[in-house]
Amino acid sequence: MDKLNMIMAASVGGFWDAWPIIKIVLLAIMTLCALFVILVVMFQPGNSSGVSALGGQSETFLTKNKSKTFEHKMRVLTVISAVIFAVLCLVFAIVASLA
Repeated sequence: MDKLNMIMAASVGGFWDAWPIIKIVLLAIMTLCALFVILVVMFQPGNSSGVSALGGQSETFLTKNKSKTFEHKMRVLTVISAVIFAVLCLVFAIVASLA
């Protein structure tokens, strides 16, 4: 039983001993995600749906195949990178509060 307690104590201490390295890696990944979100949002084209309604255009080729457009791909990248960033922020906050 004594060996089991020593193994458990070593495994818990191992994480906290590596915490400074894990913290640096998490902060670097979070920084890269934040910069990626900023860049993806800046490259997105603006919505022009209100302007087309004034001109009387109801449906075009691009509105039929919206999932294949550059705008859709940028929107998906924005959502994915924002979710990754939010999850990393939550993980970092939870682990940092335990330390």
